[in-house]
Amino acid sequence: MTTAVAKLGAIVVACGIIATAAIPAYADLGPQGAVQARPVAAQTVSVATSVDVVASARDAYTVTKPAPVAAPPTIFVKTASLVNKFVGATPPGQAYSGAAILAYGAQFVGVVPYGTGNSPTTSFSCDGFTQYVFAGLGIKLPRGADHQAALGVVIDQSQAVAGDLVWWPHRHVGIYDGAGGMYNSPTWGRYVEHVTGFWGSPLFVRLKI
Repeated sequence: MTTAVAKLGAIVVACGIIATAAIPAYADLGPQGAVQARPVAAQTVSVATSVDVVASARDAYTVTKPAPVAAPPTIFVKTASLVNKFVGATPPGQAYSGAAILAYGAQFVGVVPYGTGNSPTTSFSCDGFTQYVFAGLGIKLPRGADHQAALGVVIDQSQAVAGDLVWWPHRHVGIYDGAGGMYNSPTWGRYVEHVTGFWGSPLFVRLKI
């Protein structure tokens, strides 16, 4: 009997030790062993009102901003009234030799490929070709088929002579040969060429220079 009581007492003491160890650190034992919560110091959490973004390091590079787009020039559109306006009228005379233009442009036939350039050392776009050929005679033309045509007046084909421009608005430009054909830089995969006919309905432009 005494041994049993001793064992029971030992068990009670052990349970008390375990219970005390299980009490959270922020609790105190009050009177008669009651557990009382100990006040926890208030913690202030500061939240940044602004965030500094740090960009990750990147390789150096240069960004080129595109130049402002200038207002497009006045574009001539082939209509019955426009053609009739010039049919029968005397177009301005050429201030250059059409024959000399053709002779200069013919040197690049089958030699310079079509591309985006305006030099025989690289390539000729359609307007790059006309710009380069006219520059050979000291005549400055801008890039762009429509910009070049805007420097002249539309005439009827019956009035066109060698050295006038053959123009498809927004699409293409060449140099009239005076005999129903033209010299031009046509399209990708081809070279500057002389053709004896036209496709569609091009306009003929006499430059006012």
